[in-house]
Amino acid sequence: MAAPDPEYFAHVRTIMGMILGLSLARLVNGLTRFVQHPGTIQIYPVHIGWVIFMLISTVHFWWYEFHLSLVREWTFPIYFFLIVYTMSFAALTALLFPDQMGGYNGFEDYFHTRKNWFFGLLAITTLLDIGDTMMKGEAYYQSLGRGYPIHQVVFFVLAVSAMQIANKRYQLALVCFANIYQITWILDTYDVLQ
Repeated sequence: MAAPDPEYFAHVRTIMGMILGLSLARLVNGLTRFVQHPGTIQIYPVHIGWVIFMLISTVHFWWYEFHLSLVREWTFPIYFFLIVYTMSFAALTALLFPDQMGGYNGFEDYFHTRKNWFFGLLAITTLLDIGDTMMKGEAYYQSLGRGYPIHQVVFFVLAVSAMQIANKRYQLALVCFANIYQITWILDTYDVLQ
């Protein structure tokens, strides 16, 4: 089978890069609000924990998408799927830092009011990752080892459970676990690009 035209891959990477760039910019701009307006915006640890998680996950996403070079045949449905998958990161970051905070008493109130949207989309994004992984081929899927399906199931279950459980200690423990687990997973699985 002939290798795919590298221009297809470059085109898809460019569009995805633009969307991810907007996602990272939103996170950085949101975080700088706390520096720009010290004392006027209360920091909520659970919210900041998910911001850190999304920073890590967005950079991680861009790293492992290099493996799209393994896709042998580019079609519009594959392209559309990848754009939707990438847009889920932009939507998650927009949910963490909304344009307006009117009607909310800080980030704690906002986060708990909108947590079902955030965690629901996080669960969907976890499922989209499975489709993305399968698109890269069986060899790539196998290269991730037995830990990959466990990783995906764990994050899906955690996201769905976080929608149901409002306890703030649980939410804090969850975001701490999610960050540690994600960092460990990245370092163990993607330390070197092969």
